[in-house]
Amino acid sequence: MSTPSTPSTPSAPSAPSTPVDDDPLARERAHLASSRSALRAMREDVEALDISDVTANWVNAQILERQIEERIKALADLSHTPLFFGRLDYLHAPGAERAEGAEGEQFYIGRRHVHDVDGDPMVIDWRAPVSQPFYRASKKDPMDVGLRRRFGYTGGDLTAYEDEHLSDPAETARTSKLLQREIERPRVGPMRDIVATIQPEQDEIVRSGLGGTVCVQGGPGTGKTAVGLHRVAYLLYAHRERLARTGTLVIGPNRSFLHYIEQVLPALGELAVRQGTVDDLVAHVEVRGTDDAAAAVVKGDARMAEVLRRAVYSHVSMPSEPLVVVRGSRRWRLPAYELEEMVRELLDRDIRYGAAREALPQRIAHAILVQMERSGEAPDDRVQDAVARNSAVKAAVKEVWPAVDPAKLVLRLLTDADFLAEHAKGVLSEDEQKTILWALPGSGRRPARSVKAARWSAADAVLIDETTDIVERTHSLGHVVLDEAQDLSPMQYRAVGRRCTTGSATVLGDLAQGTTPWATRSWQEALGHLGKADAVIEELTAGFRVPTDVITYASRLLPHIAPGLTPVASVRENPGFFDLRPVAGTAEVVAACEELLRNEGSTGLIAADARIPALAEALSASGIGHLAPGEETTAETRLTLVPASLAKGLEYDYVVLDEPQAVVDGEPDERTGLRRLYVALTRAVSGLIVTHAAPLPPQLD
Repeated sequence: MSTPSTPSTPSAPSAPSTPVDDDPLARERAHLASSRSALRAMREDVEALDISDVTANWVNAQILERQIEERIKALADLSHTPLFFGRLDYLHAPGAERAEGAEGEQFYIGRRHVHDVDGDPMVIDWRAPVSQPFYRASKKDPMDVGLRRRFGYTGGDLTAYEDEHLSDPAETARTSKLLQREIERPRVGPMRDIVATIQPEQDEIVRSGLGGTVCVQGGPGTGKTAVGLHRVAYLLYAHRERLARTGTLVIGPNRSFLHYIEQVLPALGELAVRQGTVDDLVAHVEVRGTDDAAAAVVKGDARMAEVLRRAVYSHVSMPSEPLVVVRGSRRWRLPAYELEEMVRELLDRDIRYGAAREALPQRIAHAILVQMERSGEAPDDRVQDAVARNSAVKAAVKEVWPAVDPAKLVLRLLTDADFLAEHAKGVLSEDEQKTILWALPGSGRRPARSVKAARWSAADAVLIDETTDIVERTHSLGHVVLDEAQDLSPMQYRAVGRRCTTGSATVLGDLAQGTTPWATRSWQEALGHLGKADAVIEELTAGFRVPTDVITYASRLLPHIAPGLTPVASVRENPGFFDLRPVAGTAEVVAACEELLRNEGSTGLIAADARIPALAEALSASGIGHLAPGEETTAETRLTLVPASLAKGLEYDYVVLDEPQAVVDGEPDERTGLRRLYVALTRAVSGLIVTHAAPLPPQLD
């Protein structure tokens, strides 16, 4: 590997000090300028499209206009985002026979494809097969690559390059300085893509096929969120038509997290991916109430699915009277036993409650038509439809197989002790039933007169979603990414699984960071609830974000919160800044923030939720502006005040962690508190100061 070529004073792409032909850096800058011009021309070509004579109607015109607008947005040239970050020089043309003397090809690897006026590629999309060796090739397996070149940028200017001669046995393998520099670059603003730094083990997950579900267990800083987002971008590249029809969805733990990651996919040219939370998926009712931990655990248990199924199908009753249908002067009689056979057959088929209810009138009508044909009539499909709509048939169906309103059914289960006991028998214990009933003393929930008046909790909404699916099948998407999955209940996994029954999923999480009372105990169990028991489980253990000293300190908690998990091993050369600092009060915490703000990049002050108001007041009194989680940092305001409950998934260049013991004490049990502390300890990219007036948790000794 050659030493990075870096000018002593980075110069602008124009006016190189030596002729372009003799200066490799100048040649690369010239190619960057030409590529930007080509991208601008591609965008102008799309903007100049005239569709006035192409579309037959206004609906098609609107669809085409929207597609053109999205294409124009996808071709935007972001001035501070490098158009390409690497170059591959193949020994032979990819796909060609490797004959001696055959000429190789050169490809620039970037965030999107760029071609010149003749259609020849100037930049190759990082997702293209020809780009794969940029991430996978090594000295042991050069993949027919003679040279891999990485580029370094300052702002939007190309200022350095670094070469690896992968097929040269005389050159030894070394760690890329530019790669390290990119990994350790300060984090200001929302999360960014990692296309320039994807590692081989990450790339293998990113490029895994659409047909299978992948579960990624990854400790703090291993890049699991970025891997999941880049996998979406790759799948949209490789299977665009299919996913355009079926749709993709990224599910995050909260709005702050989604706001933090929302720019990653657009930066890669992907604008059509929906983002939301599990609460968004199940928003059948307005959530205004909360559950205590015990009730939430029972409601989130997968056994509730059986209780709900029993309650729904309890509405079906066997007919006791024959059905008489009058048409003109004729009366057609269907015996009760035949009606019962139809009902039992539909029950045995195990189809959705609503689908069976819709099928029953047609079954009845068909039986009546058979009688008509036997009597010499020649009825057609129109007659069958008319019979199915007959008032007597409708009345019989309403009696035997009545409609079920999911929200009303769940409301009855939670407020009617006898109804719940009937359908939870053998599934939930009596104590568990009492735990979720609203009307009992101590439940904190009074019976509601109606669905609208009820103070539904988030767990109740999931129950309604489950019931809705029992009645009517939930629409399935082509691919779903589920991040921070370790915090989901089994019933929430089922809710997500319903959105990808015919598609696939990417499940991302860390068992050590589970901070809910129902946190995931094993990925095998979670994937079973998701309906993807055959998913491949991958583990990422190389840490790219958290400095060595910080992750080593935080890993002291692992034996207490997730025994058996492999600790993250930081691959960063910079050990980072780490300090344990006893303090007397909030003034010294503010001073620590001021100290870290002298550095470039973002700073986060993380504290137990109960301490946030006092810290906010102290910051304001000192004249330090601060943001809430998810708000974008600016040059003037680079400090974010973060409640520990919202820290998961976020990252900052520097972090002040206030009172670790208070973070632990803010949770209902010690294990959950220690997991919350583990999350808070691992949000720093470059440095961490832990301030404490109280003794530190003994698990950190």
